[in-house]
Amino acid sequence: MNAHQMAAMAEATRLTRQGRLLEATALIQQSLASPVVTRRPPGWLPRRRTFPSRVPSALRRPHRPTSPPVVPSAGRFDAFSCTNAAGTLTYRLYVPDDDTGGPMPLIVMLHGGSQDAATFAAATGMNDIAEREKFLVAYPEQPRSANPGGYWNWFTPDHQRRDAGEPSLIAGITGQIMDRYGADASRVYVAGFSAGGAMAAVMAAVYPDLYAAVGVHSGLAYAAAGDLASAFAAMRQGPSRPARLPGRPLPLIVFHGDQDAIVAPANAAGLIEHTLAAAGPDQTAGARPVTVTGGQAPGGQAYTRSCYQDSAGATLAECWTIHQSGHAWSGGIPHGSYTDPRGPDASAEFVRFFNEHPAAGMVSG
Repeated sequence: MNAHQMAAMAEATRLTRQGRLLEATALIQQSLASPVVTRRPPGWLPRRRTFPSRVPSALRRPHRPTSPPVVPSAGRFDAFSCTNAAGTLTYRLYVPDDDTGGPMPLIVMLHGGSQDAATFAAATGMNDIAEREKFLVAYPEQPRSANPGGYWNWFTPDHQRRDAGEPSLIAGITGQIMDRYGADASRVYVAGFSAGGAMAAVMAAVYPDLYAAVGVHSGLAYAAAGDLASAFAAMRQGPSRPARLPGRPLPLIVFHGDQDAIVAPANAAGLIEHTLAAAGPDQTAGARPVTVTGGQAPGGQAYTRSCYQDSAGATLAECWTIHQSGHAWSGGIPHGSYTDPRGPDASAEFVRFFNEHPAAGMVSG
């Protein structure tokens, strides 16, 4: 931690003691802001994307994604809101054009700090894939009234529980879309980046009956922190204590840059360990990583992909370490908000993983 961050931490501690949590949060997040990231106004840029086939045996051989032709986003991208006792959240929803008429999957995407729904959608290019593969994508948006920097309050106990706080609103958005559009209940997923990744882990922990799998990019494990000070420590060093999941673990895919100076790469390992521990000794006694090394995005960065399976061969977790990458969405659009276009396509890999993991015991409709 440099001198500027140390000074910011001292001031944030003072503000916290005075009960000024929102100001303290904003100060810490500003001190951690990446100096090398450029931002781009919300907009849509067609781009080449990666979408590998769904072949289970692919876990046992080098993963070489292909690049299909670009399909520009042609569907609707409208704004809605959801209100309950915890407050109101607005969200953007992408509905692909010319849907097949059958129940579609739904992915709920949670943005990082200083981002909004439209910026995050543009940065990840997820709507392009949704148009091609025909699924719904929702982007809840954290209001500045809840956090001055637009960060999800993943580190606060009031927002780590079912039917309370921000999790209840995100779940409410999920249910609202399922009811309105008849989404396939066996293929509903949640994913996020940075603070949104940490909140995605919260959603998977407290609503395992609602989501089928979870994707976390540059985030932290459920209950990795319980207040602002421990959040700062976990972001810098990784979780100091394992937190017990309140329910069964969901299949998990993790992306993280090994040069991330905002959320330490140790948090990726913490997410994997959390999932394996929650699965229980009967499930994980034979768990083993099948590691594919030497992979590289076309013309870009190298990565290591590790897949964790139980003794029956079922996937528990998958972890992508992007070498020489910082705090950025891997494979995002050039010059996007917190994106690294040189890395493998995280959006496509999340969708591929989700397609391989419908909800256990449910049949897609």
